[in-house]
Amino acid sequence: MLKKCKPQIGILALMHSLYDESQPEIPAYEENFVNDVMKQLSDVVDFDFPGLSKERSDTERIVRYFNNEGLDGIMIINVLYSPGLRIVQAFKDNNLPVLLANIQPLPDVTDNWNWSLLTTNQGIHGIQDTANMLMRLGYEPAIITEDWKSERFKSFVEDWALAANTAHRLRSCRLALIQKMQNMGDILGDEVAYFQKFGIELLHEGIGQVVACMAEVTEAEIDAQIAEDQKNFEIRNLPEENHRYAAKLQLAYEKLMTKKNYQGFSANFVVYEEDGRLDQLPILGASNMMAKGYAYSAEGDVHILALMAAGHLLIGDPHFTEMYSLDFGRDACMFAHMGEGNWKVARKDRPVLLIDRPLDIGNKDNPPTVVFSAEPGTATAATLVAVSGDKYRIVAMKGDVLDTEIIPGVETSHSFFKPDNGIRAAMDGWLKYGGTHHQVLWIGDHMNRLEQLCKIWNIEFVSV
Repeated sequence: MLKKCKPQIGILALMHSLYDESQPEIPAYEENFVNDVMKQLSDVVDFDFPGLSKERSDTERIVRYFNNEGLDGIMIINVLYSPGLRIVQAFKDNNLPVLLANIQPLPDVTDNWNWSLLTTNQGIHGIQDTANMLMRLGYEPAIITEDWKSERFKSFVEDWALAANTAHRLRSCRLALIQKMQNMGDILGDEVAYFQKFGIELLHEGIGQVVACMAEVTEAEIDAQIAEDQKNFEIRNLPEENHRYAAKLQLAYEKLMTKKNYQGFSANFVVYEEDGRLDQLPILGASNMMAKGYAYSAEGDVHILALMAAGHLLIGDPHFTEMYSLDFGRDACMFAHMGEGNWKVARKDRPVLLIDRPLDIGNKDNPPTVVFSAEPGTATAATLVAVSGDKYRIVAMKGDVLDTEIIPGVETSHSFFKPDNGIRAAMDGWLKYGGTHHQVLWIGDHMNRLEQLCKIWNIEFVSV
């Protein structure tokens, strides 16, 4: 399973050693400054600070240490001026994302400013030299100029650090793929380029692996899952036999995930009909597994599967969906899919329903299906687009989930999303940049976090 956790970031604090003898109080002051910054951010990031870097040898040792320890990224602070050439060899061999924090101990120059305060707040011209060297090495670091005590600074560092953590952790992610839908063009891409770019390992599995795992599921395990569903959902008119089969199918998928160290899966619904051994589609199982922290997409869409995996680590509680219908009256679109949905995004003032629901796909028994609408308010929707070769982009939009009633005839999770710039302009942009027909939805504004991830992945970010 995939869960968001605190990033591990190294701090490279640069200064000149010339103050050690002439003004020894200055290094101590700047070290306390770095410690105060870490304390300010301690609830969102875990930092590793090996001490001030005063010479070229310090920088090379510290950067090498950060890489060897497998940290998520490096935040550079020029606490004072430091000659830029001292970082060059260290960063020629660096493999970690970099953030330039253009900060200083005091936020304002006041009337009582003196040489001591000027000396201890001179990081700006040091970080200019540092940034110039990184630029000439080919780096495009994240950059933030801000009062270090501000919420904007804290939010920016958290977004970047989580993006760095996400990119790092996805390089050991394994996802199972059980067939792709034929002729569905926007889910296709180069799987070698996918592995090179994201580090995510795609492994093709047969549905027989799920069938075999079903034989290992016990009645006690099914009972426990049914009890869990009874806590999470308001169950309506659902035959016990259908519910128990859906729970068994979910548990079989979870056993497959555990056995082969998978963090998610995508399956083409056609495979269930072609194989013939399974009686339902895993609609309830997919919904519950998304809520538990597994990545999921339908129809073999490996790009949305990657974004779902990233979404669990970067933001939390990603919801797999697609734009089903336009609603010009609401200036919105209706998000829905065939029944799967991460009910963790459901509005809190209504129960999540679990119903018996006919589904004319695959000629199978009715799959138990969760029905809910997402929490009204600010939300973010995005997709990962395979452009060509190793060129990818994330297309994203911010807007609002509208406060609407459940439509009785739509027996699947569904919500109305109104983009900030209106449905017409947003859809024009979505189509222009190749936005695909599957999406990930999150509650809240996460545009900056997605953009930071794109910068670390070195792919394009487009806001529509």
